[in-house]
Amino acid sequence: MSLITKFLSTLLHRREAGIAVMIVLLALVVGAIQPRFLTLETLRIIALAIPLILIAAMGQMMVLVARHVDLSIGSILAFSSIIAGIMFRDLPDVPIIISIVAAIACGGALGFANGVIVTLFRLPSIIVTLGTLSLYRGLVFLVSGARQVDPQYIPRSLIEMSQTSPIFGIPWIVILAFVIALLTYFFLDHVRLGRQIYALGSNPVAAPLRGIKVVPLTILVFTMSGALAGLTGIIYASRFGYVNPGITGVGFEFTVIAAVVIGGVSINGGVGTVLGTVLGVILLGMVNVALPLLGVSAFWQDVIYGAVIVIALLIDKSVRDRSARALAAARSAA
Repeated sequence: MSLITKFLSTLLHRREAGIAVMIVLLALVVGAIQPRFLTLETLRIIALAIPLILIAAMGQMMVLVARHVDLSIGSILAFSSIIAGIMFRDLPDVPIIISIVAAIACGGALGFANGVIVTLFRLPSIIVTLGTLSLYRGLVFLVSGARQVDPQYIPRSLIEMSQTSPIFGIPWIVILAFVIALLTYFFLDHVRLGRQIYALGSNPVAAPLRGIKVVPLTILVFTMSGALAGLTGIIYASRFGYVNPGITGVGFEFTVIAAVVIGGVSINGGVGTVLGTVLGVILLGMVNVALPLLGVSAFWQDVIYGAVIVIALLIDKSVRDRSARALAAARSAA
């Protein structure tokens, strides 16, 4: 009995438990106000909103854990998506898998460029990726000629990934997103490079003394983030059936960052879990669907995302300050 009590106590003190409770409370409150929120159709809409955020959030989580940030993922998503769309339109005989690989490779290349600039010139990643956000968005317009890839050019097999289900009515893109999350968990928790990302974010100064190759690891993190944003571009084309250079991925980076920080990933690096990020994405997906059902303007979504990021920063600072005081008290007592 004591073991069960100890387990429950440990579980309830984890931040993930708090997010799970918020998910349940949100479902109950919104469901009581608007019963349609608890229908299978609404749950399906929420499920389809999750993959776009979740896959990109896995990459952003790794970047934040390494004590960086990538503001360019929305533009990378758009560039990768438009590259795949152009291949679908202009090269219809090329196998779809080639276009998918090309989109992921383009995303990885742009992420690699971010990592190289950050490490080579020792610039803050927030400034670098703010610049490449605009740069890559410009490339989207240049490559596409500001032309949309219309629905008739998107392969039917790709669109069906968002519509058909191999099991329990769950679309393929949802399954893919959670497979990516599982692979990310395995990488971060069971692979040496993954554990080194946490060590790098926890103490960048001490990391080289532990034998961590900071520059290659930092470049790797940005490359993986870019590649996952590229994959998200393919999911976008599957989900919406078109690619418009003017709107695809616009503001997407803030949605992803909001989901990640809701999930408990520290802006200051070294802290965060895949489970927390998954729960943060689910909570944000529920909020996205709940607001229109409650008659709240979509413009409030941006307000909520911004407020979430600011609140997360304040909470993170409070936690760090308490930890610093506790450490100072322990040293003085010793």
